[in-house]
Amino acid sequence: MTKKAINNDVLLANIIKGIEEVKGNDIDILDLREIDTAVCDYFVICNGNSNTQVNAIVNSIQKVVSKELKDKPWHVEGSDNAEWVLMDYVSIVVHVFQKHIREYYNIESLWGDAKITKIENKY
Repeated sequence: MTKKAINNDVLLANIIKGIEEVKGNDIDILDLREIDTAVCDYFVICNGNSNTQVNAIVNSIQKVVSKELKDKPWHVEGSDNAEWVLMDYVSIVVHVFQKHIREYYNIESLWGDAKITKIENKY
């Protein structure tokens, strides 16, 4: 396994941990590595029930990744209205939605060729 793959696995695990710590819902990992036009290796998609929870998920991910890996997102956008926040960790892009916004945009269907792994809620 390459160093990059190990880093992605560890980063993915910490992103998921950050989501789960504040009870983010419907976590999907889209593996985009086999798609030529993909801008990154993975998308992580989840949703919260309110703008407060969306911001809590984003903050939790940043806190866990920073503490465990001493890393921070290259770019974050959407925090102002917290309906859809995008966190760009370069090889992994995290999308944190409010449920109705996620249903409207349905990103998973746009990347239909991706292998999707659903993470079961632990609560």
